[in-house]
Amino acid sequence: MPKRFRLTRRFPVAMTEDGYRRLKKFSAEAGLDEGEALSFLFENFSSVMNEENLTARLRLFNSEIDDRKR
Repeated sequence: MPKRFRLTRRFPVAMTEDGYRRLKKFSAEAGLDEGEALSFLFENFSSVMNEENLTARLRLFNSEIDDRKR
């Protein structure tokens, strides 16, 4: 039997404009709303990401984050 899809958590999220635009684009392409798209990505995180790319991108993002906050 398929798992029932219930959105049980709501939380305020701060996102960059670029990140939000990409979320909107992904969710539209997938036919999902933003909450469903985020749920899909995090439920399937290990199968939809490349660990080497994630590590490199995360390192770059962390190195730029202080400058981006100014």
